[in-house]
Amino acid sequence: MTPAPHTLPYRHVLTLPTEPGAVRLARETAEQALAEWGIGAHHPAVGPALLILSELVTNSVRHASEVSPQTTVIYAASPECLVFAVHDRHPRRPRLYGADGAGPGGLATVVELTRGLGGTAVVRGDADGRGKSVWITLPL
Repeated sequence: MTPAPHTLPYRHVLTLPTEPGAVRLARETAEQALAEWGIGAHHPAVGPALLILSELVTNSVRHASEVSPQTTVIYAASPECLVFAVHDRHPRRPRLYGADGAGPGGLATVVELTRGLGGTAVVRGDADGRGKSVWITLPL
């Protein structure tokens, strides 16, 4: 189960335009936050976590930009785990896990990396059905 970000000691929220530059900004913000939280760039989970984050923001830019002018990234951590979520207002909820273990493209990479690190990936829809968040939890 994904810990609620408000229960973790480190938190940051970034809202940015759903456009290609969002990927770089989300990644740079993650790198800065992790460094401030004492999670070094050489930690074995950091490289894969940044790739997962980049894939999720890229998916929002590619698939949600027409209906979701903003994307929100939530970053949270504790000494035991790293949690982040990418939220947009596109109503389609992608399947992370299919009959073969993952869907095509970037989400397959997300699932493979997340599982490889012993983490979890969950899609949660907004209460109004008009948006969703993809939540990733990785053990540290």
